[in-house]
Amino acid sequence: MSTLYLDDHLEHATPGDLLALGGAEAKHAVSVSRVRPGEHVMVGNGRGLLVTGVVESARPGEVVVTAESVDSHSPRTPRVHLAQALAKGDRDERAVQMCTELGVTGVIPWQAARSVSRWDAAKAAKGVQRWQTIAREASKQSLRAHIPVVETAATTADLADRAADSRMLVLDPQADTSLSSIHLDDRAITIVVGPEGGIEEREFKIFANAGAERVRLGPTVLRTSSAGAASLAVLNVMTGLW
Repeated sequence: MSTLYLDDHLEHATPGDLLALGGAEAKHAVSVSRVRPGEHVMVGNGRGLLVTGVVESARPGEVVVTAESVDSHSPRTPRVHLAQALAKGDRDERAVQMCTELGVTGVIPWQAARSVSRWDAAKAAKGVQRWQTIAREASKQSLRAHIPVVETAATTADLADRAADSRMLVLDPQADTSLSSIHLDDRAITIVVGPEGGIEEREFKIFANAGAERVRLGPTVLRTSSAGAASLAVLNVMTGLW
């Protein structure tokens, strides 16, 4: 299995090209992954381009790869975004990691009413950056062609506004409709996952007024860290991705 490294500036490549990885990626490849000449690796730009090639030279400051095959991958359809409520500890971060591995298109940090964790302006900027780093590393681990984008933190009203442009599915263990039973179309999907204490009825009403739908996953109640990943797994099967 190849190891994926990222070059944000990579725009195109053809077989036979020499690709030079530098900075943190080269240092990690040599010092942590112990990449050596002759090994096969993958280089991507996080925007759909994946290059498989052989390492020609490897030192902490630079790893040179000869491209052998080049593939361009389209984003998944329909697009699936995760609106993840802020949670205590690292539960929300674990949700970002798992959902990235399962193919989420983008992530929206949600400041829900019952979120124990609270982000002020300064903390929000650092939080988004932290989540983006987690999404980047999870993309490399899972050999993903596209890195999901972490958007700015959203309020409940902000999320409700998204219902005009995407199909919003709000997870609710008490919902009458199961996620696996809904009919999918080409509309983008936003999965809304509440915090540890659940979603307030007032928030449900705001989402409903915006056209959102309540759906359940099954007879048990999942943690906020795993509910989004379970939803992605269901959607992956329903859309034929798996």
